[in-house]
Amino acid sequence: MTSNSDGTTGPDVDWDARAATFDEESDHGLRDPGVRRAWAARLRSWLPERPGDVLDLGCGTGSLSLLAAEQGHRVTGVDLSPAMLRLARAKLAGRDARFLTGDAAAPPVGGRRFDTVLVRHVLWTLPDQGRVLAHWRELLRPGGRLVLVEGVWGSVTPVGIPAGRLTALLAPLGGRIQVERLSDDPALWGKEVDDERYAVVALPAPAAVPMPAGR
Repeated sequence: MTSNSDGTTGPDVDWDARAATFDEESDHGLRDPGVRRAWAARLRSWLPERPGDVLDLGCGTGSLSLLAAEQGHRVTGVDLSPAMLRLARAKLAGRDARFLTGDAAAPPVGGRRFDTVLVRHVLWTLPDQGRVLAHWRELLRPGGRLVLVEGVWGSVTPVGIPAGRLTALLAPLGGRIQVERLSDDPALWGKEVDDERYAVVALPAPAAVPMPAGR
């Protein structure tokens, strides 16, 4: 993954090497109280009101995992980077959370199902995004939701996934889709931004159960 002038990254970055400085970005570490409050408020509006099981894919150093845990949810975080996960485990020490090394596209959760699959700035880096979304839907309990925070970054060689494309990829899963624009809220980013940043909350239709083969 390559690094762009606005701090976004693509699929070839050495995340272990970046772990030590990852939280220095305002929206990564959420160290600024105002930025932290802004993300906590958004997350509260996206997650179920009742405490439930949240799967945070590409969780990085666990900043969103921590906010979800503080709001009473049980968190499972998945990331490819052991260095990132060490920081996440330290950040959530003593809370109802566990962290697993693995691929966000195929998280190593076995037969577990979740009330929410939470993914920030990860889907755009993955190949075959429609298939990935269908798999994430299979990880949900009935009535569960996908919370996807994405965007398009950079002006010279923009990277990311536009909201229109993401909603089109979600359409075959059925259910309800809500798009929330985030670009006009500088409190989330610690600065003014003029690119496309958004969240999608999708409540897909339950995955079909395969019929047993006839005799």
